Amino acid sequence: MSSQELVLRQRTEILCALCSSGSAEDLDRVLDLLLAQGALVWEDYQNIQVPGRALCTNARQLLDLVHTKGVDVCGLLLAALNQVLPEVQRAGLSFGGCCSILEETGEIHSTAAQTILSERPSLVSTLRGCIDSALETLVESGSFTSTDCDEVQLPVYTPSQQARHLLDRVRSKGESAAKVLLQYIQQKKVHGSPLNQELTPPKECLKYQKKLSSSVSAQSRFVSTYGGTSNMSLEDIYTEGQLELAHDCTDVHGPLGLEEIVGMVGTLNEEADTVLVSGEAGSGKSTLLQRLHLLWAQGAALHDVLLLFPFSCRRLNSEHREMSVQELLFEHCCWPDREQDQLFQFILDHPHLILFTFDGLDELKQSFSDEHRHCCPTQRAPVPILLFNLLQGSLMKGVRKVVTSRPEAVVPALKRCLRKEVLLKGFSPGGIECFVRKHHSDPTVASRVLESLKTNTALLGLCHTPVLCWIVSKCHKELLGCGEGSPQTITDVYLMILQHFFQHQSPDKNTLGIGWVLGHLNTALHLGQLAFDGIETSCYVFLATELQACGVTEEDICMGFLIHSKDISSTCCKRYEFLHMTMQCFFAALYIVLTNDVDRSFITKLFNLQDMQQTGLSSACFRSCLTSTAQQEWVSEGEAMTAETPNLQITATFVSGLLSQRHRSLLHPCCHGPTMQSKVRQVVRCLTKGMQKHFKSIPQPVEGEKKSMHAMPGFVWLIKCIYEMQESSIAKDAMAKLEVEHLKLTYCNIGPVECTALAYVLQHLKSPVGLQLDYNSVGDVGVEQLLPCMHICNSLYLRNNNISDEGIRKLIAKGIQCESFQKIALFNNKLTDACMQHFSHLLKTKQNFLAIRLGNNNITAEGAKQLAEGLKFNRSLKHLGLWGNKIGDAGAEALAGALEGSKTLVWLSLVDNGVGSAGACALAKVIKNSTSLEELWLTKNCITRTGVECLVQALEHNTHVKSVWLRSNDLSVEEVEEMTQRESRLIF
Repeated sequence: MSSQELVLRQRTEILCALCSSGSAEDLDRVLDLLLAQGALVWEDYQNIQVPGRALCTNARQLLDLVHTKGVDVCGLLLAALNQVLPEVQRAGLSFGGCCSILEETGEIHSTAAQTILSERPSLVSTLRGCIDSALETLVESGSFTSTDCDEVQLPVYTPSQQARHLLDRVRSKGESAAKVLLQYIQQKKVHGSPLNQELTPPKECLKYQKKLSSSVSAQSRFVSTYGGTSNMSLEDIYTEGQLELAHDCTDVHGPLGLEEIVGMVGTLNEEADTVLVSGEAGSGKSTLLQRLHLLWAQGAALHDVLLLFPFSCRRLNSEHREMSVQELLFEHCCWPDREQDQLFQFILDHPHLILFTFDGLDELKQSFSDEHRHCCPTQRAPVPILLFNLLQGSLMKGVRKVVTSRPEAVVPALKRCLRKEVLLKGFSPGGIECFVRKHHSDPTVASRVLESLKTNTALLGLCHTPVLCWIVSKCHKELLGCGEGSPQTITDVYLMILQHFFQHQSPDKNTLGIGWVLGHLNTALHLGQLAFDGIETSCYVFLATELQACGVTEEDICMGFLIHSKDISSTCCKRYEFLHMTMQCFFAALYIVLTNDVDRSFITKLFNLQDMQQTGLSSACFRSCLTSTAQQEWVSEGEAMTAETPNLQITATFVSGLLSQRHRSLLHPCCHGPTMQSKVRQVVRCLTKGMQKHFKSIPQPVEGEKKSMHAMPGFVWLIKCIYEMQESSIAKDAMAKLEVEHLKLTYCNIGPVECTALAYVLQHLKSPVGLQLDYNSVGDVGVEQLLPCMHICNSLYLRNNNISDEGIRKLIAKGIQCESFQKIALFNNKLTDACMQHFSHLLKTKQNFLAIRLGNNNITAEGAKQLAEGLKFNRSLKHLGLWGNKIGDAGAEALAGALEGSKTLVWLSLVDNGVGSAGACALAKVIKNSTSLEELWLTKNCITRTGVECLVQALEHNTHVKSVWLRSNDLSVEEVEEMTQRESRLIF
């Protein structure tokens, strides 16, 4: 197929690839390359890049124009796309033979203006870091005016866009201006001075840096997130969580380091400034930022950052004034002693030396929006508008920003503004042990706690969330003394910390018997009302007057659940916040369960969150449960705040747990019995209706396909609520009406905690299902939590889940015992040769197993040989996928020897495995003798003509095989054409 036909056939896909990011940078870079190659003339470029026109329209104009210019120009376009587009965006596009890197022509041009056009890509790259000095040179030569400089340096332009506008303006000025610019660049190169010269900041700036770093160090030295009751040094307690890129990146192997969050690794959009760190509540986002701040303040990391400005979105909620960016920086971070204007001008002039961090975007009262554009850093605006424009790059372009948030709060408008997204997935098993040992100075106690966790896998799964790991470590005495009543649910863990704090402060030990909650009921209700009132208005920082209004006393504060808020703004008012956001949700749930002041309909509305999201009734949910007086106070404030759905979900989860049978005896003395029973019935009814609503939305299957349910995060939340109640009858009732053959739960943020809940509920399914958990955070501990429901899984899909050989060992040991278990897919995990012996045992043992897919792991020839031992004895396997490993010829030969007599294998993939002609010749014997094989995938290997000849000869003896895929092997264009003519089933 010609390049012209490829462009036409893939027009929609190319448009999507160029426009999907929302940034014009990809299109701009393609145009730069086409101009440099002479494929486009200047008039073509102007017709495509019409100012103010939509990006997709410009892209369509390019495709229309290129198609009319013929095959050669279409080939150059495909080569440019292959060079420019990130791997994710070019996936699925075919470039034919147009995959070579486009180099600059190297021709000597008669004019400087022609040189600027032919060397445009490299000039853009060179100039983006020295726009100021280039403009200064052009002004001194008389080629540019101050107006020209202003047009080039508009704050809405990215550095690359500024470089292109400079080149365009130089071209319009004529030959003399072009010569000045080229001489400027040449002089820099001749003198050996880098175009991005190292900067010596002014003395006042260095003084401010010292003051700022001292302030940041003081704020970061001790753990602020949940260490209010004891001063824990961050250095002593900090334990790294699991950091991963949200997208696949071939350059990244293993977890990310802390500094790589800000670095270039994994960059998707080079023109964006904002990095998002997303993670569930309690996953350690705030502590991670705190660690980054401290390392910078100590000079131990981020050496290229001169000034770091940390912000808490929780505390920015308290700022109701309109502010400029200058006021925001200096009033909320660190006030300069003098020359504020000069210092801010330095920040504006050198944005690449500055870093802003924003912790807890999900706690901001307003949702992210790109509707209100604000470009002037000295003009005042509401703080949320400043924040949103900073994140999307309309303000302070070039300043790096790191923002943390829970995943649910990240809207598509923000995703389009991201440089990259990093996922924080809590502790690894090694991280849990490290944290517990750091938390306990006595190694004997630490060992006993760890031993207790190993015997309670449900609790071990909970400890992957750092805040829960802290609670378990904090309450080690209660944990080690509870015997068989060890915590199983999140509610159990929070009740344990509640008891710990009460016991720590209570002078009267008699209040800590069975009725220990009753003995501290007033404190629970006071703090509960404060938490409840805060969640209704998305308020997480409280004034002393708000504490008094809820009856919170000094004695209540001394319990340790509230800490002083570290507010570094100019206000001197004392402010408080709960130890952690989840602690506030827990107290709000405790208040809902214990008080009689909540309206009867409130629980129904709390569990009907999806309807509230669609109709904007989150605020109404809380208003309806208040007394009439409180409702009037709400309205009189003039602000209709919206309660955040994620926090409502956490609160509802705790309500489910507190109303479970196992805790009723503890809480029953604290409230009216019939009232509690009524609340229990309401919760059960809500959970049942919620599940049925999901089941009713399941579409009828297409003829010939299985009935499938693609579950959403809301379904997982309901499952967790059912698990918190710990009543198998509720789980059975919930699953009784689920009639599907395939349950898809991809991209649902499922970790070990969710796996425990899923297994608890799904084990009651009536018929086996295919369970798809791709692209989550299951890990080895999550795999272990899933084992109780393995008997209802006929297939298990666990792609991209950070699973190692140890997790597979346990999974296969259980799977062998389950008659229904027949398929497994484990692409993109951490499997090595060590787990192949288990798969071999599986194949020998289970003669009804149908499919194994282990693509993109770390399996070598040794692992392939072990797998082959099992294949020799198996009489059922139909699909075997090992793409993206390193089995080589030796591994391919071992597999071929085991499969040569197979009468069941239909599909085999050894794509990208370093297989050469020796391996291909061995596989040819499989083709020749197989009566079942239909597809063989050998793309992206190093097979030469010799290997292909063997395959062709084998195909002559087998008409059953439909295709052998051989794209991207060591064959010339002529050899490909010849082999295609000889055998049409070879796909190149």
